[in-house]
Amino acid sequence: MSQRLPEAITPDRRSFVHGAAAMAAALMAGGLPVRASAASSPGSSFGPIRQVDAGALNIGYVELGPKSAPAVLLFHGWPYDIHAFAEVAPLLVAAGYRVIVPHLRGFGSTVFRSAQTARNAQQAALAADGLALMDALGIRQAIVAGFDWGARTADIMAVLWPERCKALVSVSGYLIGSQAANARPLPPQAELQWWYQYYFATERGKAGYAANTKAFNRLIWELASPQWKFDAETYDRSAGSFVNPDHVAIVIHNYRWRLGLAEGDPQYDAVEARLAAAPHVTIPAITMEGDANGAPHPDPAQYRAKFTGPYEHRLIAGGIGHNLPQEAPSAFAKAVVDAGRLAG
Repeated sequence: MSQRLPEAITPDRRSFVHGAAAMAAALMAGGLPVRASAASSPGSSFGPIRQVDAGALNIGYVELGPKSAPAVLLFHGWPYDIHAFAEVAPLLVAAGYRVIVPHLRGFGSTVFRSAQTARNAQQAALAADGLALMDALGIRQAIVAGFDWGARTADIMAVLWPERCKALVSVSGYLIGSQAANARPLPPQAELQWWYQYYFATERGKAGYAANTKAFNRLIWELASPQWKFDAETYDRSAGSFVNPDHVAIVIHNYRWRLGLAEGDPQYDAVEARLAAAPHVTIPAITMEGDANGAPHPDPAQYRAKFTGPYEHRLIAGGIGHNLPQEAPSAFAKAVVDAGRLAG
């Protein structure tokens, strides 16, 4: 059963919500700049954290908008958190959506319900979390959208459960992978971009990440979004989500599993075999990329053929990096709305 905290509507929050409605109208007309500024961040106005049992997890999430409205699930990545969508969510509510933004396993207030459950972070497990959350909240169908780990989660949900996913928005496009594909070496320059994956493959890297999580993740923010001038308050708000009892274990397992250095859960073997075949996304989809993404990402031409339904790709200009929803909230929100329109 969902455990909800009371939500107070303060004068500041009321003005923020009203402002979001005006911004929503402007973005649908294409009249807003895409770049966000740290000073414009709504901070605590994002909303209270709720908790719900969903599958193996007790998931922490923010929910905005009426329950009767069409649903949107927004998935963050690593090393980010739900605040990546703090400006996107009110825009979508003002555009008529019910918005759910969960902490991924190992982040924020999302915790495992049993101490005996393996701290598994393979791609199929994260996608299963998304479906379990929909079931727990009684959501039959939703637009799924995300970036980084969250884009991969949304991609997988779209191919495994197309009847539950009305449309897809995916930053950096088609990110479904396999251990076999990841075993193939890349050119040296591409391998260099994955330096942290190899660091995490060592026990030194695991210990180093545990000892320096906050500093490590700030470095990733800076490298992945080299033109984003976020301030300490913006980073610290998200960094609080890394103080989770399972955070280090989940991050390390995710990257070790990709390289075949850690076992997955046998219950996902059949699913992973299906994903390894790189199935097509058949539902309406919009893929996005920032013009200054400093993180490893595929060229859009490499994945265009993977989308066989109604499809658009958008390059967001203006020095936008890897954390596209937080750096360009109006562009991301517009993509969600437009993806819904592609679905009819």
